[in-house]
Amino acid sequence: MPMQAQPRTLDDLLLYRTSRLLSVAGSMVIRLCEGRFGITRREWRLIATLAGHGALGSSQLAEHAQLDRARTSRAVSSLVEKELVSREQPAGDRRHVLLRLTARGTKLHAELYPLVCAINTELLGALKTDEVALLDDMLQRLHARGEAMVAAAADLPKADRRRREAPAAR
Repeated sequence: MPMQAQPRTLDDLLLYRTSRLLSVAGSMVIRLCEGRFGITRREWRLIATLAGHGALGSSQLAEHAQLDRARTSRAVSSLVEKELVSREQPAGDRRHVLLRLTARGTKLHAELYPLVCAINTELLGALKTDEVALLDDMLQRLHARGEAMVAAAADLPKADRRRREAPAAR
């Protein structure tokens, strides 16, 4: 079912289809994370981000991982408790905390990352080499457009997931 420029049904929406792809293929990553390694997908994202960027402050980590600060803080606390991430204060700066992988966190990353890469490689095996390059280019352009749309829609109200009832229509 090809996507439509003017979607007629939910199945025609790009965001819905990518969400379904993430749900199907991503479930394998979740099973690895939770079942074999005892971490959540969010914790995995933070571990992989720290592995790729080195020590980061909490705000930097949230930004690189594209998570809000509250969720990042909760996940970091869990990772510290599991002894996968350490919090370090640079000498003379009590306000700033650096987060870095511990030896256990580095070992977990070294074991899990190749497994996640294998899932990624197998999924991309459905495409030809030139299609993978084209998909990469298209995803970069879609991401840039999405960021521009978010910046332009800064006046939209933020979601309050604690609120159970729908906001009044405006």
